[in-house]
Amino acid sequence: MTVRLAISGIVALVVAGCGGESHQDLREWMRDQGKGALGKLEPLPQIRPYEPFAYNAFDLPDPFKPRKVEPAKGNDRLAPDLARRREPLESFPLESLTMVGTLARDKSVYALVRTPDKDIYQVRTGNFMGQNFGVVTGINDTEIKLKELVQDSAGDWTERSSTLQLQQPDAKTQGSRR
Repeated sequence: MTVRLAISGIVALVVAGCGGESHQDLREWMRDQGKGALGKLEPLPQIRPYEPFAYNAFDLPDPFKPRKVEPAKGNDRLAPDLARRREPLESFPLESLTMVGTLARDKSVYALVRTPDKDIYQVRTGNFMGQNFGVVTGINDTEIKLKELVQDSAGDWTERSSTLQLQQPDAKTQGSRR
């Protein structure tokens, strides 16, 4: 029993030591910090009354819809001549045609073009080829230059430049030919 009484006495002393003046400096610091912390609120801004806006631009074009730029008048020259007789190479897509060589005769240069059917045609400047009304504008040793007429999404005709490159024979096919 004396042990219990001794432990109770020690606990009482410890509790009495914690609750005294030892935290007085902390309390004074908290009081000093709170002196200048008074809040200051700005006054609320004045609310302006609602002013309705009358939209009068219903007849103007919608800025969120794509618009077509109108070409200058007299631009009908780009339309292809649909009454013209079609040439044999116009029945093939340009991607399926292959330039396999050139030929010079009487100061004129011809290109040799192979079709998917393995037929070879002679082409000169001014001939048509490809399914987009492509006309040959130039021939040199390595390529055929064309101007094609294609329709855009609005139905207008525009020019596009294309080339058909000379196909180099593979080393395997050269070796098998000998």
